Amino acid sequence: MRFECQRGCVNCCDQPGFVYLTEADHLRIAAHLHLTPEAFQAKYLYRTKNLRRLRIPRKVQCVFLGPEGCGIHPVKPLQCSTFPYWPELLDNPMEWEKTKEWCPGMSHGPLVNIKLANKQVKQMRAAHPHLYQG
Repeated sequence: MRFECQRGCVNCCDQPGFVYLTEADHLRIAAHLHLTPEAFQAKYLYRTKNLRRLRIPRKVQCVFLGPEGCGIHPVKPLQCSTFPYWPELLDNPMEWEKTKEWCPGMSHGPLVNIKLANKQVKQMRAAHPHLYQG
């Protein structure tokens, strides 16, 4: 497997689905935006007992995706920073191949260090146990 993020590409930010946040993500992004955690939650989060995720605006997939790219890039959520090293992609070669259809970074760049990729998969599983049970 090869992967290298392509400069200027935001295709991963514009895919259907949810962006789940850890508590650390929540606090870090709120601070970056100069908001209290409560104000950030009221404005940007949908929360259940076990999960917190970004709300999806009507016209774009991510509220922080703008003409210049990610508006919170320096503090982006773990889910965003570990892409494409997600359990559902590394555990399923067909899903990895399917992702190549919209991600120009797949099959480019150096060979992926599988130990580092698996470390990121473990981070995702640990951060979001309700999503990755079993």
